[in-house]
Amino acid sequence: MSTAFSKCFDPTGARYGIPTYPWQYAPAGLATRRQLRERGLRPGGQPVAGQVMLRHRGRKSGAKVAFLYRIDRAAPVRPMTSRKWGALALAMLARRTCPVCRVVYSYCLPTSLGMCVLCADTDRQHTA
Repeated sequence: MSTAFSKCFDPTGARYGIPTYPWQYAPAGLATRRQLRERGLRPGGQPVAGQVMLRHRGRKSGAKVAFLYRIDRAAPVRPMTSRKWGALALAMLARRTCPVCRVVYSYCLPTSLGMCVLCADTDRQHTA
């Protein structure tokens, strides 16, 4: 058994407090949030049943972790109402509208600038 595999394999939960499995080795009946969402389910307030761990040298902690939930306890996803669709549309419109020139773009504006590229460029020219 490789060292990375053995550090991520703890089905009893003795080392990490909850059952831990290596990436792609979770037992049947458990799924991550994304996997639940693909099936049209959500965790529904249930506690975490385990975790999947992948050793990752690029992270400070040294590992990527995804929590696992029981599929049999998962609840169906709540349907989107017309009010939720409207709120989402307004939020996306706000992300595409420049607060300086009030132009609506077909893409989301960069949050690092806080405005469209044209306004940010003219702002830099005036300060220089």
